[in-house]
Amino acid sequence: MAPVSGVLEAGKMGKLKDLMFCVSQHCFFSRSLSASNNRNGEDSWFKSLFVRKVDPRKDAHSQLLAKKEDTNLYKIQFHNVKPECLDAYNSLCEEVLPSINTDAHYPCELIGTWNTWYGEQDQAVHLWRYRGGYPALTEAMNKLMQNKLFLEYRNERGKMLLSRRNQLLLEFSFWNEPTPRPGPNIYELRSYQLRPGTMIEWGNYWARAIEFRQQNSEAVGGFFSQIGSLYMVHHLWAYKDLQSREETRNAAWRHDGWDEVVYYTVPLIQHMESRIMIPMKTSPLK
Repeated sequence: MAPVSGVLEAGKMGKLKDLMFCVSQHCFFSRSLSASNNRNGEDSWFKSLFVRKVDPRKDAHSQLLAKKEDTNLYKIQFHNVKPECLDAYNSLCEEVLPSINTDAHYPCELIGTWNTWYGEQDQAVHLWRYRGGYPALTEAMNKLMQNKLFLEYRNERGKMLLSRRNQLLLEFSFWNEPTPRPGPNIYELRSYQLRPGTMIEWGNYWARAIEFRQQNSEAVGGFFSQIGSLYMVHHLWAYKDLQSREETRNAAWRHDGWDEVVYYTVPLIQHMESRIMIPMKTSPLK
């Protein structure tokens, strides 16, 4: 049997070795962490050259981009109609929708109603305005549920549709409010799906760009979504015909600054779509 003192000495030596091992490992870890932090710092500095910094804001996007002097809310409806029912659908809309539009009992206005000419076929597009925001929308919907003509219209309409969808929209502060205009005109609805988080940037560029696109009064309205597909932007334009559209769009490139707007806004877009639309007979936008 080994002397007790020898066992104690061996135990002390073992603890000393363990302590030295831990210290060396700590030093190695500290050096590794320091090197890693240095590399991360260099990477962060390098990335900062290419990442655009955004100032923190406490305002909602809608408060920064929408008109402040009123509380207009818009609803856009897309109805995909059975091809064999399109004429009957148009006749039904022309019979019922104007009666709602002209009745002061309902706090809503029909801005325009169209059939898609080029784009998704056999489609109808309706744009409504609710002066007074969400309370006006709720009031209009509640009153329409008591309207026998509207309920019959909705029931008959349902038999003619393949699908339908809608969005609630606010209007950009730098666009003119849509107002009735004489015709004949064709209308282009350009819809943009933006990358999340880019709405403010889009608005900043288009606040300057819109002045290049009002030479021929072609700008009708600009909107962004609040409910439905989010980060959606809709620009509505009016032209006399397709040739006029082509000439007007080409003329924008002759303005200094238009190319810059296009250059910086294209990377913000995930998907875009263009519809050429023909107004229905009773559309306020002719």
